[in-house]
Amino acid sequence: MIRFSHFVLRHRLAVTLSWLVLFLAGGVAAGQLSDQLTRDFSFPSTAADEANEAILTTYGNGARTYPLVPVVVLPEGTSVDAPVVGQAFEAAAVAPRLRVVSYSSTGDRRFIGTDGRTVFGLVFLPPAGPAPASDRGSEITQAMSRVLPAGATVHVTGLDELSTVDDTGSGSSVLTETLIGALGALVVLAFVFSSLLALVPLLVAAVSILTTFLIVLGLTAFSEVSFIVQFLVALIGLGVAIDYSLLLVTRWREERAHGHSGDDAVHRAMASAGQSVLFSGVTVAIGLIALVVLPVPFMRSVGYAGMLVPLVSVLVTLTLLPVLLATVGRRVDWPRLRREDNASRFWCRWASGVVRFRWLAAAVGVLILGGLAVSATGLKLGDADSAALARSARPAAAAGLADLTRAGVPSGVLTPIEVLIPDGAAGPAELDRLPGSYAAVAPPGAAWQRDGTRLLVVLPHDEASSDGGKATITRVRDSVDAIGGAQVGGFGVLEKDAQQALYGPLPFLLAVIGLITFILLARAFRSLLLALKAVLLNLLSLAASYGVLVLVWQHGYGSELVWGIPATGTVTFWVPLMCFAFLYGLSMDYEVFILARMREEYDRTGQTRTAIVEGIGRTGRLVTSAGLILFLAFLSLSTAPSTEIKILATGLGAGILLDATVVRCLLVPATVSLFGRWNWWLPNWAARLLRLPVPAPDTPAGTPAPTPLTRVG
Repeated sequence: MIRFSHFVLRHRLAVTLSWLVLFLAGGVAAGQLSDQLTRDFSFPSTAADEANEAILTTYGNGARTYPLVPVVVLPEGTSVDAPVVGQAFEAAAVAPRLRVVSYSSTGDRRFIGTDGRTVFGLVFLPPAGPAPASDRGSEITQAMSRVLPAGATVHVTGLDELSTVDDTGSGSSVLTETLIGALGALVVLAFVFSSLLALVPLLVAAVSILTTFLIVLGLTAFSEVSFIVQFLVALIGLGVAIDYSLLLVTRWREERAHGHSGDDAVHRAMASAGQSVLFSGVTVAIGLIALVVLPVPFMRSVGYAGMLVPLVSVLVTLTLLPVLLATVGRRVDWPRLRREDNASRFWCRWASGVVRFRWLAAAVGVLILGGLAVSATGLKLGDADSAALARSARPAAAAGLADLTRAGVPSGVLTPIEVLIPDGAAGPAELDRLPGSYAAVAPPGAAWQRDGTRLLVVLPHDEASSDGGKATITRVRDSVDAIGGAQVGGFGVLEKDAQQALYGPLPFLLAVIGLITFILLARAFRSLLLALKAVLLNLLSLAASYGVLVLVWQHGYGSELVWGIPATGTVTFWVPLMCFAFLYGLSMDYEVFILARMREEYDRTGQTRTAIVEGIGRTGRLVTSAGLILFLAFLSLSTAPSTEIKILATGLGAGILLDATVVRCLLVPATVSLFGRWNWWLPNWAARLLRLPVPAPDTPAGTPAPTPLTRVG
C-alpha cells in the first residue's frame, strides 16, 4: 500500500486529469442512463417464465405485468347493457398490442358489481417501453370518458398503478434523493471535521457515483440493467464513498497531529486506513456475489452494479483522495476546530464502561438483536396488498379500488392468472368451479385466439401474493395438467415461482460467502475467533433488520406514521435477498474499521483492554458518523415513489443503524473483552493455511494459552 501511495503521488497530475475526464463523462452518462434501464422481472427456467414468454411471443402483451383495471360507475338509469358501455371498453384499447376483457366482450356478469352500476375490465399491456403504465392509465381514462354518458365516472386502478406514489420521473427523483442525502452527509461531515475538509469526501463521492453511472451505461449495451440500479448506485455510492473517505481523511489528520507532514502523512495514512478501505470494498463486493450468481437477469444486473459501487469508491478513495490531501489538504483543513491528537474522550469512557460491564452490555445487545430476529421468523414474502398501497397511491388509482370493493368485487381480480391452451381444448368450466376462483372466462376474438392457441383468464378471489392466492395458483396448475401443451402464466404466478428461484440456492450461497469472508477476515485480523465472531454478528444483525421489516411493514408499526402507508401484510419477495447482498458487506465495513484498529493497538501494547479502549476511542466517532451518513442516504432512498423501494430502504437503513449502534458500540467491545487473549489466537497450522507468517511464541499474536473469559487482557 505504501508503494502504491508513492506511485499515485508521483503521477498526481495524470490521476487528477483522468478522474476529471471520467467525472465529466459520467455527468453526461447520468442524463442518458434512465432511458436505457428496464423494468423486466423475468425469471428464466421457471415454469411461469416459460409460460409468460410463450404468451408474449404469441400475443405481445400481459404475462409479466399486472393489467390495468378501468372501473366505471354508471349514473342512475344507465344500464350496463347499453351499447355505450361496450364502446367505452373498446375505446380502452388506446394503442396497438393492448388486450381488453370486460362484461361487454364476455357477457359474464361477474364483471359487474353488486350495485348493478359498477363495471370493470382488464387491459393487458405490452412489456414496459417508452410509455409506462401510468401514462397508459391516463390515456385510457381520457379515451373512455369521451364515450361514457354524462355523470359516469371512470378510474383506472391496478397493482402497478397503486404502487406508484406520485408521478415523479425516476431521473429527477434520483437526483433529488441524492441531493437530500448529500446535504445530510455534509452536516455530519461538518461536525466530524469542523473545517472545510468536510467538502472533500463529498467531492470523492460525486466522482465515484458519476464514474459508476458511466460504467453502468456501458453495461446496458451488453445486457439489460434494472431501473433499481440508478437508486442504489446514487445513494449507496454516496454513503460508501464518504465512509471510505472519512476513514482515510481521519487517519491523515491523526498522522499530521502526530508530527508527520506533507506526503509522509499521506503515505502513513494509506499504510493503515488505506488497507482497511481496500479490504472493506472487497468485502462489500463479495456479499453481492449472491446476486451475481443467480440465474435472474434483473437481480444479476443489480449485483454487477452493486459490486461496481464499492470497487469504484475504493479506487477513487485510494487514488484521487491522496492527491487531494497531499496538494490542498492542509489549506482546506481550516479552521481546524477539532484535532486528532488523542482518542475521543467520550468514546474512551464509553469503551471503558462496556469493558467494565461487559456481561450486561453483551446481554443487552443480544436481547435487542435476538428479539428483532425472532420477529423475522414471521416474514411473509409477496407484494403489498392493494388496500395498503391505496393509502399512498395516486387519487385515481385509489378511487378505482374503492369503487371496485364497494361494489363487492374482490381485489384478487387485480392479479389475474393467464392460462394458455391449445385451441379446441376444454374451456374454463372446470377452472370456474375451483375453490378460490372468482371467475374464469375465455374471451372471443383474435386478441385471445392466435396461432392455434387461446388464452383463458382466471380471476382469483384473493390477491396472488396472499396465501389464498398462492393456493388458487396451485389449483389452477393442477387442473390444467391433463391438457397437453397448457401453460399457466401471469405476473402473480411468476412471483410464486420466483421465490423458489431466488431463495432455493440461498443456504448454499450463505455458506460459500460466509467461508470466503471468514478466510479474508482471518487474514486481515490474524485471528480465527475475531473472523468467526464478525461473520456471526453480521448474520445476527441481518436477521434483526429483517425483523424490523416485519414490524414496520408487514405489521405496520411505523409505516403509516412515516410514509402514510398502512401494514402491507407481506414484504416484497426480492427485498430480503437484496438486503442481505448489500448489508452483509456494508455492515462488515464497520467491523473492519474497528477491529483493524484494535489489532493495531494490541500489536503495539499486547493488552486487550488497551486495544479495546484505544480502538473504540479512535474509531467510535468515525463509525457512528459513517453509519449516520449511510442511514441518511437510505432515508433519502425511502422517498422514492415506489413502495417496494421504500421497503428496501427501510431494511438497509435499519441494518446499518443496528450495526453501527448495537453491534459496534455494545457487542463488539463486550465480546472482545469477554474473550481476552482468545481474540488474538492464531495456531501455526492456520497461519500456514492462510499464508501468513507463523507468529513467534513470545509475540502477543502467537500466545497460545488464552485467559479465562472473565478476565481482560
